[in-house]
Amino acid sequence: MGNLCCTCVDTSNVKVIERFGKFNRMAHPGFNIVCCCTGERVAGGLSMRIQQLDVRCETKTKDNVFVDVVVSVQYQVVRESLYDAFYKLTDSKSQITAYVFDEVRATVPRMGLDDVFTAKEDIAKNVKEELQKSMSAFGFQIINVLVTDIEPAAKVKAAMNEINAAQRLRLAAYEQSEADKVRIVKAAEADAEAKYLAGQGIARQRQAIISGLRESVASFSNEVTDVNSKEVMELLVLTQYFDVLRDIGMSGKSNTVFMDHTPGALGNVSSQIREGFMQAGAAMAPGTQQAMRR
Repeated sequence: MGNLCCTCVDTSNVKVIERFGKFNRMAHPGFNIVCCCTGERVAGGLSMRIQQLDVRCETKTKDNVFVDVVVSVQYQVVRESLYDAFYKLTDSKSQITAYVFDEVRATVPRMGLDDVFTAKEDIAKNVKEELQKSMSAFGFQIINVLVTDIEPAAKVKAAMNEINAAQRLRLAAYEQSEADKVRIVKAAEADAEAKYLAGQGIARQRQAIISGLRESVASFSNEVTDVNSKEVMELLVLTQYFDVLRDIGMSGKSNTVFMDHTPGALGNVSSQIREGFMQAGAAMAPGTQQAMRR
């Protein structure tokens, strides 16, 4: 037993056993005996787990913008090629890194900056194909390749954000102007409709007043025989004049109204109203007077 040694191999790992410096066998997970008396020794080990290597590569785009591209390579040792994976490569990670640099710097310079962001899957696909062809000869299988980050220079990133912000502000200003336009048009339409309805109301009101005055004059002339229609009209106009003064006095926003308080004031008011109507009637065209009589 003194000439025997042992080694324990963890799960998902293998160890390489050499005899006098020459490959002898692989030690798989569990307890393994190493015959030291025959020159056996543990030369090293390999992990059978899927491993990930993150590679940051600086390159230049077609529009002369420098970017850092982070590529994550997931790879695994092929169980049937353990000898090649251990003996053919001194440092597998450095080899994978070199191939990633070569492929990224051959692909990205053919694209613009915006195209690099939209073609992440194409870049990852090219890197995977190149790695698969190269690393399969060394006993490694490329499981997946992901482009996890594309980072341009800080000034370029700030400029891109400013361009995006300007575009959004321009769109917001356009939408705001359209909303203001709709608001103004709708307000004008509402104001026109309100004035139209108000005009109809005023026209109906005046028509009702004229009809009422006509009925009042006819009724008063029929009941009182010594008064003609002209005198009745003057009386009604004077009455309406005093109604207007009453409404002015009842209004809270009315100013002071100066009136003649002498007994002959009523006659002066009546004559002034009558003269005003007569002057207005004289100024109107004959056609207009006939239309009003109708």
